[in-house]
Amino acid sequence: MLCLFIWVTPALLLAQKNEKTSPPVDTAEEISDYQKIITYADNRETEEGLFTVHKIDDKYYFELTEDILDKEILVVSRISGHVKNLNFGGAGMKARPQQVIRWQKLDDKILLRSVSYNSVADFNDPIYQSVRNNNFEPVVMTFDIKTMKDDSSAYVIEVNKLFTTDVPMIGALYDSARKRFGVKGLDKSRSLIVHAKSYPKNTEIRHILTYNGSKLPDNQLTGALSIEMNQSFIELPDDPMQPRLYDPRVGYFSIRQIDYSLDEQRAATRRYITRWRLEPKEEDRAAFERGELVEPKKQIVYYIDPATPEKWIPYIKQGVDDWQPAFEAAGFKNAIVGKIAPTPEENPEWSPEDVRFSVIRYISTDIQNAQGPHVHDPRTGEILESDILWYHNVMNLLRNWFFVQTAAYNKDARNVKFKDEVMGRLIRFVAAHEVGHTLGLPHNMGSSVAYPVDSLRSPAFTQKMGTAPSIMDYARFNHVAQPGDGDVSLMPDIGIYDVWSIVYGYKPTDATSPEEEHKKYLNDWVKERADDPLYRYGPQTRNPVDPTSQTEDLGDDQVKASEYGIENLKRIIPNLIEWSAAEGKDYQDLQELHGQVIGQLNKYMRHVGTIVGGVYEYRKTYDQEGAVYTPVEKRRQEEAVAFLNEQLFMTPDWLLDQNVLSRIQASGAMERIRRLQVSTLNRLFEGDRLNRLMEAQAMNGNKAYTLLDLFEDTSEGIFAELNSGAAVDPFRRNLQRAYIEKMEALMNLKEAKYDQTDIKAMARGTLMELQKPLKKAAKRQDNEVSEYHLMDLKERVDGILGADK
Repeated sequence: MLCLFIWVTPALLLAQKNEKTSPPVDTAEEISDYQKIITYADNRETEEGLFTVHKIDDKYYFELTEDILDKEILVVSRISGHVKNLNFGGAGMKARPQQVIRWQKLDDKILLRSVSYNSVADFNDPIYQSVRNNNFEPVVMTFDIKTMKDDSSAYVIEVNKLFTTDVPMIGALYDSARKRFGVKGLDKSRSLIVHAKSYPKNTEIRHILTYNGSKLPDNQLTGALSIEMNQSFIELPDDPMQPRLYDPRVGYFSIRQIDYSLDEQRAATRRYITRWRLEPKEEDRAAFERGELVEPKKQIVYYIDPATPEKWIPYIKQGVDDWQPAFEAAGFKNAIVGKIAPTPEENPEWSPEDVRFSVIRYISTDIQNAQGPHVHDPRTGEILESDILWYHNVMNLLRNWFFVQTAAYNKDARNVKFKDEVMGRLIRFVAAHEVGHTLGLPHNMGSSVAYPVDSLRSPAFTQKMGTAPSIMDYARFNHVAQPGDGDVSLMPDIGIYDVWSIVYGYKPTDATSPEEEHKKYLNDWVKERADDPLYRYGPQTRNPVDPTSQTEDLGDDQVKASEYGIENLKRIIPNLIEWSAAEGKDYQDLQELHGQVIGQLNKYMRHVGTIVGGVYEYRKTYDQEGAVYTPVEKRRQEEAVAFLNEQLFMTPDWLLDQNVLSRIQASGAMERIRRLQVSTLNRLFEGDRLNRLMEAQAMNGNKAYTLLDLFEDTSEGIFAELNSGAAVDPFRRNLQRAYIEKMEALMNLKEAKYDQTDIKAMARGTLMELQKPLKKAAKRQDNEVSEYHLMDLKERVDGILGADK
């Protein structure tokens, strides 16, 4: 397996030394302790850089200069040698949040201390000392000073124990993982340092931690879990960048600090965005102020991992370069560029471990993902370095998405293996998205709602605007377009919102403080765009309340967009066998793509279900008019429940294609549909959603879609056979049983925020209303199985209500 960190040979390393110097013979000069331990040591290897690191036999020494002591150093702990099933992410994932340390001398010892930036104050403010006293820095470890450099300019400590013992600050496993894997402790005898490398601004230590455990994620027979770690010690800038204030109306990753120097009558939190440091060159500042495009003092450069398959390199590089127009809007040309990593002959000092270089790492695991993390200065939010993690198997994820969302009208998606130019375009799309993260941009799930659904069927509109104003939305691919719509755009590009967000984060100003900058420029920039949906930001949340800020939705009408999407799924199912066929292969791809259809249908149910009890959120400040939170209109909620009744609770027979099912399973169709229906039912009757419906009625009266409306509309749809007298098919029988069980579960809620509301009364009343119709319908049924089913339901309801008395 290719690890994220690729180590180059010693001959290529910066300031590499491998000296074997013998002590002088017949000299009267006394040999110092430093010379005995370091200079004349056999088998010594030395790396010079941020720290000078000496390896002598199996011992490692840090040589810490006076100017390093008390200096704040960033520590980034990553897993470099990954174990299957250990966690999500593979090699290159952070094992701990980035941290700050300082080396401090106390008598004959060096202390390693942890520094926090959760609470801060201006050094010149009297309250600064109080902040220091009330945020005392913990001592992580102490080290004996083995010797000093002959001129007393540096102290030498042996550091093996830092990397071979169980140190929580830089460890591989959290307590939850230790419990899950039955870890009993770290085995020091099988934990060791692999090697050390040092560069001008960082020192890298590679080491192995071996744990004893009983329920290990892989190789369980060994009883051992060995994880290779990489610790990066990174120098923070001597001249900190002026931070830029975070604004919740614009999407940026951010850092939080309680700043006791602020002129507020409380302990106030201040947030800064994370961003690269882009500044005009001094000789270009006048041109910049005239509005001319200028190059920054330092480009943002992403190097493509040499391990990347050659045919994908141009597409990944283009995904980086696609951001150049956004930076031009902020005043910079050639601000960001993708480059092929230099060969050893071109630049013998280049290494992916050198913090001066950001690298798009190509990782050979079966993980279907890509990630764009970054390392930043915790004082200011300045991004110092970023390594995008590009997993080889992301191509399978792209194949599945592109197929299930566009194959109904897009011939290029009708295969299990796409042409290179098709896959390359998808890779470029993902690369641009991940680069956006490394520029400081989070997901913007409130973007795609800006476009009318039917506009997504227009070639003219989508070719100009893409499918969403932001590539940072999870807009994925155009599942709205229908056969015959023509050459519509298939995916979002870097859009209007993305350009604006780069302007907000990166356009320089003449302000001398973050507060002045926000008051003088940033707030006005935001307000100028506040009423335009193209510039809206909606954060990603696990359980969204706002139906216009969801993952993987498209357009301004979730019901209409989902109806178009389902029509496309209905077109795909009969063609699955033909479009997944490959001579000599089994039906594994057919099974996988059929599962993708089920998953896509579930997404549509989630998109529409969020409308019920939904609340629109449009972030505002005091100087903007209107509400921040507004309940979704009653009409839209009624349409949403009607959609669920029609598209899912009425059995989706189109999924039951025997030609497909007979090739991928012996059984399971009923269970698959049951799970889909029950999961949607459970989301619909989730407690907090029901509470929002009650509150909306209390606040808005008849204008609101009420709790009673939801219970009545779903009961009427799910038990429609009670009035029609139609036979109840097996899928509906499962659903009706699940509905009654759900009512029982609601009646048994214990938490006060549910127990002391109308939820139980509505559930009980719904079951009581079903008693007589169930009995009457059973007697009228011509279908014997349906008759028994309805009789059974009546007994279940009676039992629940009887037990409740």
